[in-house]
Order: sequence, then C-alpha cells, then structure tokens
Amino acid sequence: MAKVKKAYFCRDCGYEAPKWLGKCPSCGAWNTFSEEVIARESATPSLAAASQIERSRPMRLDEIRESNHRRIDTGYSEVNRVLGGGLVPGSLVLLGGEPGIGKSTLSLQLALAENKLKTLYVSGEESAEQIRMRADRIGIRNEECMIYAETLLENIVTQIVEQKPDVVVIDSIQTIYSEILDSSAGSVSQIRECAATLLKYAKTTGTAIFIIGHITKDGTIAGPKILEHIVDVVLQFEGDSNNCYRILRGIKNRFGATFEIGVFEMLDNGLRSVENPSEILLSHYEEPLSGIAVGASADGLRPYLIEVQALVSNAAYGTPQRSTTGFDSRRMNMLLAVLEKRVGMKMFQKDVFLNFAGGFKVADTGLDLAVVAAVISSYFDRPLSEGVCLAGEMGLSGEIRPAPRTEQRISEAARLGFRRIIVSGYITKSLKAPKGIEIVAINSIAELPKAMFME
Repeated sequence: MAKVKKAYFCRDCGYEAPKWLGKCPSCGAWNTFSEEVIARESATPSLAAASQIERSRPMRLDEIRESNHRRIDTGYSEVNRVLGGGLVPGSLVLLGGEPGIGKSTLSLQLALAENKLKTLYVSGEESAEQIRMRADRIGIRNEECMIYAETLLENIVTQIVEQKPDVVVIDSIQTIYSEILDSSAGSVSQIRECAATLLKYAKTTGTAIFIIGHITKDGTIAGPKILEHIVDVVLQFEGDSNNCYRILRGIKNRFGATFEIGVFEMLDNGLRSVENPSEILLSHYEEPLSGIAVGASADGLRPYLIEVQALVSNAAYGTPQRSTTGFDSRRMNMLLAVLEKRVGMKMFQKDVFLNFAGGFKVADTGLDLAVVAAVISSYFDRPLSEGVCLAGEMGLSGEIRPAPRTEQRISEAARLGFRRIIVSGYITKSLKAPKGIEIVAINSIAELPKAMFME
C-alpha cells in the first residue's frame, strides 16, 4: 500500500504542524487543529495544464518592459471605484460576504456585463441550468460569457488554457479541489493549493480572476488566513439581508486605496449601482421628529449624508440597556460617558438605542457629533432645527476635533440643500462656505445644544 502523508492544520490561520496541538502557536486559538491527508507517496501531480503555462526566467530590472495594460472596465462604476479605477489584468480578487447577501448575483452580473470581454464563469455550487435561470432573472445577455459547472481544479485550469478568457469567475473557492491532495474540498490544504495554482496562472498569463469566499460565523473569510495574503484584492460584500442596500468595501488592494466603498441596491432583477447614496440614506418627514440627526460622512473620496436615529428612555430595569445597529457599541458608550461627565446628563438612568438608516455599518469617527446630537435631541424630546447637519469627532475631554475631509462634507451638505452645518471650530479659518449654507463652529460639547436648537 502507498504510504499516506498527513499533517495537522489550524482551521483559523492555516498553521501547519506535524502533530496535534491544543493551542495554535500562530494565532493562539484552542482546539482548532484537524488532521488532513496531504498526499500519497504514489500520487503524482496530474495538473495537465501546468505544463502549458509559460515558464518565467530571472531578468534584470532594465530588461523588464513597462506594461501598457489599462485597467479593465467591469461594467459597473461602483465596482470600478472600489478597485481603484477598474480591474487590473493578471490580478486575483477575493470576494467575501455572508450567505444570501448577493455574492453570486454580483459575480454573475460582472461576468454578463456588456464590456466586450470574454468571461468564463466557473460554478461549483450551481448547475448550468440554475445559472441560466438566474441570468434570465437578471435580464442581461452576453454572448462572450461561458458557463462551466465543475469542481476539479485540473479540469478548470485546462478549460481556462483552452478558452483563453479575459476574466474568470470562480464560485466558490471552498468547492474546488485538486487531485494531487487527498483531503476534501474546503479544507485548509485544498483552499491553499487551489488559490496558489490560480494565482500562478493569473500572473503568468495576465488573466484577471475573481474568486468567491465564504464567511464564518464571526464575520471573517473562511479558510486559512494565508488565502487573504495570496490574493491581490480582498473585497467584502456586506449589508443587512433584510434590507435592500449593500456595501462593497475594499479590505486589501495592492493596486489602489482601501477606503473606497461601493453602494448597491438589491432589486428583483439583480443589483443596481447607487451613484448618490445620500438620497437613499435620508428620510423626509412631514414634521420634525426628536432623536433624528443628519451626519456628514466620508468614505474614501466619496462624501455622503446619513441619518442617525436615537431613542433615550427611562431604564425599566436596574441596568440600563445599550443597543446599536451599524455603529460600534463601545464607542457609543464612550460618547455617553462624555455627555454625562461634561454636560451633566444622567445617562446612567437611561436606556439608549442607536440606529443608522439603510442598515449601513459606519466606522467614521466624524459622525460622533451627529450621534451625540441625536441622543441629546431624544433626551430632551426636542427635534433639531430644520436644515441642520453635523460633522465632527469628539474627544474624552469634550472637545470637538475636525473630521477628515471636512470641506467635502460641507460641499455635499450644501448640494443637498442643508442650510447649516455644525463643525469643529479649530479649522474654520481655512474653510470656505459654499453658497447657501452657514458654517457653525463649536469647540466643546457644551456648545452643541445651543447650536443644534438655534433657529
């Protein structure tokens, strides 16, 4: 019988050990090692397409010709924005997201986009008939898109070499396996081997490859951490599955910045790019309501306004409740502590609930002022003055610090018709107010109630 070669891998970080360990030396997790069969002694690599990939040789720096490749237009402006202007030829892009969030829909729309690119869509989770049904629902037809339902890596690479597509979509990496390994699909060794093979092909041929990855229960991309190190770009598709809006966020990008976001709306016929997020994140009420404030936020080069909703009520039990949706609960507790210390509001007797419109998850510290304003408005049950928005970061001593890219936030507020914006007073000298909007500068949290209720 052939001798079997085995090893133990950490399911969280991919650390390899010759024997079972209780605690991972790399990530410190307990009871995460599992035994996997790496290869048999008699097994030989059957990657037929590997011999067809051109071998590279070392070259001097002055011998390397500068590439004249332009970025590939994906057909969707929001995806191009997050990628830094388009898809780079020869790049390996990992798209992750929770189940049912729309990863397969987005990837199929990219494959069917009318950008005159030859695309190969490889599905290991759906049959060709099921993909045809989804394509009919989306309503996009592209004669250059080919569908291939396969899970064996060797067959996939062979078809890629024969068809020579411009873009390849793999849905998903957890369903692909290689014959040279005896472990099952989705294991640490299989994910690592399949990703490395796809990376080698992408770099040697200049083919752009999209791979879809699953998400674990704690919100991280499933598989070894080395998977995120192998790929060039990591995109996170997030949002509330009960809400129609989705955010495409860049976590890693070797060819651009990672602070850009793309906004999509999930419709019956697929995902639609949202060019102006401010309009969908602002609600219009017949009369002013307490506990609602509008904050001017900025992700990357894109400013937008978002509605912050807060509810402050008397604590019915001994311990007051603190609940947030789309905002860091620890930061909200810090802001409430500053209100209690610097303004004298008795927050220890109140339940506080915070929500951001549209199901968005926001980490911008420039929205601190809007969060505090919504809490104050609900605390006194008094609505903010009409046409007021806020942008500023709050410190532990109660000072109001400038928010990043304040000028862009002010311009976005003026464009949407707001008459007044409350910002930090430390940078007002360098700010130029656009026509139709007044800049109100405050230096401490104690000045906020007067500014937000000023008629």
